[in-house]
Amino acid sequence: MIPRKYKIKIKMKLHTLKPAKGATHKEKRIGRGEASGKGGTSTKGNKGGQSRAGYKSKMAHEGGQMPIQRRIPKRGFKNNNRIEYKVLNLGQIDQLAEKYSLTEFSLQNLYINGLISQFDSVKILGNGELKGKYSFKVNAASDKAKTAIEAAGGSLEIVK
Repeated sequence: MIPRKYKIKIKMKLHTLKPAKGATHKEKRIGRGEASGKGGTSTKGNKGGQSRAGYKSKMAHEGGQMPIQRRIPKRGFKNNNRIEYKVLNLGQIDQLAEKYSLTEFSLQNLYINGLISQFDSVKILGNGELKGKYSFKVNAASDKAKTAIEAAGGSLEIVK
């Protein structure tokens, strides 16, 4: 128990509430007259866009210095007419035929089984060996793949 002489009488009232020590910082309100010490230009300097209301700097603007996207040399070439193919090698065909029970490798069958997306183009390449007799309806095939498919007794139709 606290001795009587040390007892503090506390009355809490709304007008006496204060934030905890260190929770707030005293900052001067800028732009509220010369007497505040931060009047006049409101710490923004004199003249120019940055001292005015509504100023926004443009992205990547470096204040008149040559911007980085113009300083750095450009490399390479991107062909806009390039056709991206989903590639199937002859070595994969037998495994896919067994797994999905396919005899015809058409774009529709490959899409239904989740092997390609709806708008993908498919190209058959000649890596590996083809053991079974399958028919293909694809967008492109290499010369080696064509000869291997025909040698195995299968058929190949190029679809545009």
